[in-house]
Amino acid sequence: MIQIETQKKLLILVITYGLLSCTTESIRFELQSSHSKCIAEELKVNSMTVGKYSVINPNEDIPLPDFHKVTVRVTSSNGNTYHHGDKVPSGKFAFMTVEAGDYMACFSAPDHQPPITSTIDFEWKTGVAAKDWSSVAKKGQVDLMELELKKMYDTVISIQEEMFYLREREEEMQVLNKTTNNRMAWLSFLSLIVCLSVAGLQVWHLKTFFEKKKLI
Repeated sequence: MIQIETQKKLLILVITYGLLSCTTESIRFELQSSHSKCIAEELKVNSMTVGKYSVINPNEDIPLPDFHKVTVRVTSSNGNTYHHGDKVPSGKFAFMTVEAGDYMACFSAPDHQPPITSTIDFEWKTGVAAKDWSSVAKKGQVDLMELELKKMYDTVISIQEEMFYLREREEEMQVLNKTTNNRMAWLSFLSLIVCLSVAGLQVWHLKTFFEKKKLI
């Protein structure tokens, strides 16, 4: 009995830690006419990411007017476009990243006079949180325990990938720090040489000046 309770606590701990290592961003924001707003998310290679957005209809009795619709574009730090919606009331995107870096989801509202404000709901999930586990359970006809084991396995894999990613970033930072220190050392040495040279020229100039004036 004690062993079962220990396993349950360990399972909860691993799942909780894994969910913390993933990203789930659900926000609601306002966007004025002719303005844009971008939301950034740092993603690593081979990371699953899904998102959905919708413009809140201020009047549910009629269809959403065109001047409330938004243009949405999701791009990587290298400028590659992964999703594009032109003047849409809502939309979804899902893709597997092939490059690491910051991904931007930019929302643009059309110009309108007088200016109006649209409210947008946006949800962005990455990693384990991006998987639809209810669909997995329904399609696979698995019981609750098996589903939890699948989630735990994916969580552990996600944690492992995150650790490798952080280790790579740490190695990159160490190389950058070493390179920066070497450059600063050479710059300091060069600055010292320049300062000594300028001081020597000043002494020579003053000595020549005093000799011409027959002061020394």
